[in-house]
Amino acid sequence: MNESSPNIAQKSPYAIDVEAGKSYWWCACGNSKTQPFCDGSHKGGAFTPREYQAEKSATVYFCGCKHSAKAPLCDGSHKQL
Repeated sequence: MNESSPNIAQKSPYAIDVEAGKSYWWCACGNSKTQPFCDGSHKGGAFTPREYQAEKSATVYFCGCKHSAKAPLCDGSHKQL
């Protein structure tokens, strides 16, 4: 993993059904084996996971390319990679 740039897990978002009131920890480094969520692979690196708190139960689109300006959610940045 490059210190200044995360690994691209995939060049599309992850559609995840979230549950109201629950917290989800999004992987920011791109190394997690449990994408799009953190499994601790970032330890010792420059990236830390980001918490997402679901306000309502719905399908949300978590960033898969790790370059979204709206992280942890997708903003379409993967289309430029």
